[in-house]
Order: sequence, then C-alpha cells, then structure tokens
Amino acid sequence: MSLSSVHGAVSSLKSCQADIGTGMDIVTDVAMDLAEAQDKDMTSAIKEMETMMLECARLDSEINYFIDTVQQVISQATPQQPETMFSLSAQVKEEFAERITRLSDADLQNHQKVVAFKESIKNSLIQDNQESAQNTEELDEDITVTQSQIKLTCPLTQVEMVNPVKNKKCNHRYDEKAIISLIKTRHNQKKKCCCPVVGCGNTNVKESDLIPDHMLKRKIQNQKKQGKQT
Repeated sequence: MSLSSVHGAVSSLKSCQADIGTGMDIVTDVAMDLAEAQDKDMTSAIKEMETMMLECARLDSEINYFIDTVQQVISQATPQQPETMFSLSAQVKEEFAERITRLSDADLQNHQKVVAFKESIKNSLIQDNQESAQNTEELDEDITVTQSQIKLTCPLTQVEMVNPVKNKKCNHRYDEKAIISLIKTRHNQKKKCCCPVVGCGNTNVKESDLIPDHMLKRKIQNQKKQGKQT
C-alpha cells in the first residue's frame, strides 16, 4: 500500500469521526427533550442513551488512537528505504493494540461529548425543577446563574455564537470555531492561548478543555425562532 492511499484512508476515518460527533450531538438533543418533557420513561431512556454515548466515545477514541498510531509510524518511515514500508502494517497493528488496552472506562466518561451530555441533562432537569436544583450536589457555579445573565455573544468575535463551547476550567464560553482557531494560531506561534474573557486568569486554554454547551445553543436557537415569529 502506498503512502498516498494511507493518507486517503486516514482522511476517510476523520470524516467518519465527524459523523460520529454529529450523531452524539443528536443523541444529546433528544435526551434533553426527554428531560424537559419529564416523560415517565425518561430515566431508563436517558440511561440507554448514555450507554450509546459511551459506545460512540469508545469508537471515536479508537479512531483517534489508530490515526495517531498510523501518523507516528509513517513519520518514521523513509521513502529512500522501501524495505521499511513492508513492516509498517504489522507495526501499526502492534502499537494500536497496545494503546487500546490502556483505554479505560474513566477515559470514556471524560470524553468531551459524554461530559457535555451529562451536563446538558443535569441542566435541563435543573431548569425544569428549581426546588430540586437547590439540593443538587456538586452544582456548577455557572448553572446557578440565570440564563439571561449568560452572554450569547462570543468574546472573540463579538457576535452571537453559533456553536457555543464551555471551558471546563474557567467556565467561560466561546464560539467553537473562533476559539479553536485562536488555539491553533497560538500553537503555531509556540505560545499558550489565554482565555479571551477580560480578567480571566486562565492562561492556557486547550482544545481538550472545551465541551459543547447544548443548553446555550438551544437558547440561541430559540431566540432566533422567536425573533422570526415577531
């Protein structure tokens, strides 16, 4: 197999990952609908959806591991020594299998979209039951802030966010495209990315710190619908 075909296969896997991510977002939206509707079968249905999210997280993580392993092995191969190409497949299989054994349940629970799923469900239940919200343990401080107090505009673009993400370290929100672009720019400059919110002390924003904020996205979408209706 040529290196060009390998790159093509990796590109296909990345497209598959994007589809998995979209599917996980859809599952989260459906689970939020159930939580807000207070359906009697809500608990069992959401539990099944959480299991589905964990399965998707495993698949996404395995694809990440595989792509990373392939890229590392290929970087070690030299076109000037064609004989090294014959051992690449076996090397990828060996290193990938070794990495998979280290994938734990805790890793899956900490997957960005699984974290976002759980937080979205918790927020939906809190929003619909303010009394129980007061007794909920380990309540994120930003959840106690009323929805009207959460800014809908991105601190980077100064326009309304499209796909809001929350920084799990400092709880600030940004538009996904804008913050990831800033992180990559700083990385290329060999610099750390500081949180763009004025006064924030978070001086090292990483892509792994960002989780989708489905509740805020819904609020933005609902406001747009209301605006069109009026």
